[in-house]
Amino acid sequence: MARWWRALPSAARRFPWPTNVLLYGALFSAGDALQQRLSGGPADWRQTRCVATVAVTFHANFNYGWQRLLERALPGRTPRAVLAKVLCDQAVAAPVAVTAFYTGMSILQGKDDIFLDLKQKFWNTYKSGLMYWPFVQLTNFSLVPIQWRTAYTGLYGFLWATFLCYSQQSGDGTLTSVFTFLHQKKASEFEKPPEK
Repeated sequence: MARWWRALPSAARRFPWPTNVLLYGALFSAGDALQQRLSGGPADWRQTRCVATVAVTFHANFNYGWQRLLERALPGRTPRAVLAKVLCDQAVAAPVAVTAFYTGMSILQGKDDIFLDLKQKFWNTYKSGLMYWPFVQLTNFSLVPIQWRTAYTGLYGFLWATFLCYSQQSGDGTLTSVFTFLHQKKASEFEKPPEK
């Protein structure tokens, strides 16, 4: 384990694209596994494979290219450049990523109407993301070296994927639905009689 951890910076410098894409994909997929664990049901590895497929084939690759495009178009870490990157990220990349997630998952799950989840949950999910991602990207664009930005986004994507997977399966794209679910889960655990 320690040897792998020490090799990571070298891998990111030598092979930035695959290193970032694989880290992002693994973290995003782990978010789905966490969501399933919190839901209390059995592990659904088909669901996790679908999430991993969307994460690796689209999200991670899109994020990798997008981070580099933003850096070329708006170079530097000045407050003006960082704020411009955050605005562009939320106005362009966020809607694309939300659309790709809901549509990609619907395709992989074989749903009849691949746009139904998107139509029902897009705006709520996008607005929820506006309460989370600008703060993540503010630190990303101002502090994180370009070769680590996709992996850094994947780290925070772990929590976001937990939210997205819940929203896709049983939520409505709002943070309120997640907090209500967690509150009800905690209350039901509290009310259970102790096991003998």
